This record gives sequence, structure tokens and C-alpha cells, in this order.
Amino acid sequence: MEKLEHIGIAVKNLEESNRLFEKLLGKSHYKIEEVASEGVRTSFFEVGGVKIELLEATNPDSPIAKFIDRRGEGIHHLAFEVADIEESISSYSSNGFTLLNSQPKSGADNKRIAFMHPKTTNSVLVELCQEKK
Repeated sequence: MEKLEHIGIAVKNLEESNRLFEKLLGKSHYKIEEVASEGVRTSFFEVGGVKIELLEATNPDSPIAKFIDRRGEGIHHLAFEVADIEESISSYSSNGFTLLNSQPKSGADNKRIAFMHPKTTNSVLVELCQEKK
């Protein structure tokens, strides 16, 4: 892993949460983006070289909607930048981690992503991400 790339936070209302985080961080978000395949709208803030990604469900069957139904709003995942996502998927898988994605998929903020199952990472959903080339 290269670095902590972002922290994902599940929210019920993106506009309200954007206003809250603007007050909290003293700056505006720099991007809002929808990832239709994941049923989510995202908003990104940058603070000290780390991004905060707010995630709002766009449909009731999306992973974010299910997360909020079970746990409420809050930290959803930690995302780590990797140099080679295919190699990382293979390496972590062969080292006993369960990957939710056997192949990278397209994510927000120009990233290719894959998730590690929280059952193998002390109940923390871990995202691997690599900038699209």
C-alpha cells in the first residue's frame, strides 16, 4: 500500500453533509460524482493530503443504503492507494484476505477499485484503489 487515499463516510443526505463538512473543515468540496453501478453519489473534500469521500445512496438496494440501515451514518471504509491493483488483489488473496472483487471495477474520482471483506480485516471495509491511466 502506498498511502491512505481517502476515508469513506456513509451519509443520508449529501447536501446537508456537505454543509456540515464545509463548516467542520473550513473548505468546500471539490467534486460531486455519481457512480451508477454502485448506486451512490459521492462528494470529495481534501484535507492534509487525505480525501474525505461522502457517500449517499441513490437507490434503496445499494450497499450504502444497506450500510446505513444496519449501522447508521458514519465511517464506511478506508481506501489505500496501490501501485498495481491487479497485483494487490492477487497478493492479498494469496495471503488469506477475502476480496469482494476478483477484478478491479470503476470507482469515483478516476479510480479502479476493489474491496477486501471486513471479516478478514478486523471488521473494517478496506478499499484498494489505483488511479486510472
